[in-house]
Amino acid sequence: MTVIPHAEGAVDRRTLLRLAGLSAGAGLVAAATLPGEAHAAPGAFQHGVASGDPLPGGILLWTRVTPTAESVPGSGNGPEVTVTWQIAADAGFAAVVQSGEVRTGPARDHTVKVDVAGLAPATTYWFRFGYGGAWSPVGRTMTAPATDAAISRLRMGVVSCANWEGGYFAAYRHLAERGDLNLVVHLGDYIYEYGTGEFTAGGKVVRPTKPEHEIVTLADYRIRHALHKTDPDLQALHASVPWIITWDDHEVANDMWSGGAENHTPATEGDFGARKAASRQAYAEWMPVRLGADGHIYRRLRYGNLLELSMLDLRSYRSKQVTGTDGDDIDDPDRTIAGGDQLQWLTEGLVGSTARWKLVGNPVMISRVDLATLPAWLLGPLGDLLGIPDNGVVLNPDQWDGYNADRERLVDALRAAKTRDVVFLTGDIHTSWANELTTKDTGAKNPAAAEFVVPSVTSDNLDDFLHSAPGGPLSRLAADLIRATNPHVKWVETDGHGFGVLEVTTDRCRMDWYHLADRTKRDTVAKWVTGWSVGTGSSKIRKESAPS
Repeated sequence: MTVIPHAEGAVDRRTLLRLAGLSAGAGLVAAATLPGEAHAAPGAFQHGVASGDPLPGGILLWTRVTPTAESVPGSGNGPEVTVTWQIAADAGFAAVVQSGEVRTGPARDHTVKVDVAGLAPATTYWFRFGYGGAWSPVGRTMTAPATDAAISRLRMGVVSCANWEGGYFAAYRHLAERGDLNLVVHLGDYIYEYGTGEFTAGGKVVRPTKPEHEIVTLADYRIRHALHKTDPDLQALHASVPWIITWDDHEVANDMWSGGAENHTPATEGDFGARKAASRQAYAEWMPVRLGADGHIYRRLRYGNLLELSMLDLRSYRSKQVTGTDGDDIDDPDRTIAGGDQLQWLTEGLVGSTARWKLVGNPVMISRVDLATLPAWLLGPLGDLLGIPDNGVVLNPDQWDGYNADRERLVDALRAAKTRDVVFLTGDIHTSWANELTTKDTGAKNPAAAEFVVPSVTSDNLDDFLHSAPGGPLSRLAADLIRATNPHVKWVETDGHGFGVLEVTTDRCRMDWYHLADRTKRDTVAKWVTGWSVGTGSSKIRKESAPS
C-alpha cells in the first residue's frame, strides 16, 4: 500500500485543468523547438519517456537508452552507462527543480527508473533524460494533490487489452490529443504473449509482432515490451500524463493463476515459475510503476478528498480456474481470486476510506453474468471470447464469477459497513458494459457498487468470433439477450474497440465510452458512444444523453 502524507490545501477544477496544460501533441512540439534544447541522437532514446504512480510530493520517471548499436532490447549486450535526468517547472527547462544521474546497463536492459521525491503537490512538471550530449523527448507529468485537498473534479483515461497484431493504438492517440486528462489508468494486457498469427484482427495480422514466437524467456518479454514502446501513439500518451497501471494475464500467459496458466505447457515451455519470474522482471524494468518490496503490484493512490484508487492484482494469488460443470466449485470458500491478504487489504481500504469516491482498478469483471439461457449460436462464440471451456459451464470461471466466495465476502462487508460510492473500473473482456454490482441472492435489488467496463484497444471482440459485421443485427441481438438474462447489466456493447474517459466530481462518477471506426487504421477516428454515471449515496447507474 502506498502511504500518502497528510497535507493541507485545496485545488479546484480550473486549477487542475490549468495544471494539465498542453496537449500531448503541443508538448512534443515544444520539446523539439525550444531555443537551446538538445535533440536526441538517432537511436539514443527510441522508446520514449513515461511517468507513473503520482504522489503529492513525488512521481516515478521512466525511459530506456540505447547507448550503442548492439545494445538492443533483450540482447544482454552493451556497456553500463550514466544517464542524466531533469525535472522542471516549465517546458523550456529554464526552472529545473531537480536533477541527477542514474546508472543502467544490460542487467536491467538499459531501462531507467527514477523515483523523484520532494516535489510540490498538484503541480505540472516537465522531465527529460540526457545521454551523450543529447536529450530525450520531453515528457509532462503531474503530482497528486495533498491528501486532504478539496478537489472538485478529476478526469482520467481508462484502457485495457492492446494486442499489437490486432491493430494500431489509435485509442492512445485520441487520449493523448485531448489535453484534459489528469492521468491514465491501464487495467492490464498491456502486451500479449502469443506468437505471430496466434491472436490477430479477425484472422488478419495487421502488423507482425516481435519476437515472432510465443514469448517465454526474459529476453522474449523484454523484446515484446520494447516493441510496444516503439509505437508513436503509445509514446505520446506516456509522455503526456502519468499512468497508473496493473497487470492481467497476458503480461505472462493466457488465463494465468498462481501456479500456472492455460497457455503454458511445461513439457515444451519449461517451468512456469521461471517464466513468471522472467515476465515480472521485464515488466518491472519496462513499466512506470512502483512495485512492493516483494514484487506485489496491488497498491492504493489518493487524489485529495475526492477519490482513492485501489489497483488490484487478480492473477498472482488466485486459485486455478474451475474447469468442470459442478457449480459448487465456484462457491468453495477455500478458492480465491484475490488471495486472503489482498482481499483483506481491499475490504479494509474501501470500508475505512475517507475519500468521497472509492475506485477499484479491477482487471476482470466482478458483476455476475449468467449465460445459462443464451442460445447455442451465441454461447459458443461468447464462450470463445470469454475463454469459457466447452463443457457446459454457464458462468465465466476466469472472472469473479468463478470465485463467488470472494465476491460475496467483499459485497457483504460493503453492505454491513454501509459503504457507498464504490466504482469498479474493469477491463479484460474486450467489450463495453455498464453494470450494477449485485449478488445472486439479491438479484437486481440494492446494488453494492457500480461497474464500468472499457473495451479493448485492439483485441478481438464478439463480431470477430461471430464472423459478422460490427454493430450488425447479431451483435445487437446478443446484447439484448445478455441484458434480458442479467437485469443488473444496464448496457453492453460487444463489438467496439476504443477507450473510456472517467470524470469524477463531488456529486457523481461518470464514464464515457469512445469507439474507433477501424482499429486496423492508425488514423481512424473515435466516436462517443454513450455515457453512464452514478451519483453519491447510490449505486444505481443512469444513462447520460450527451458527452461530458
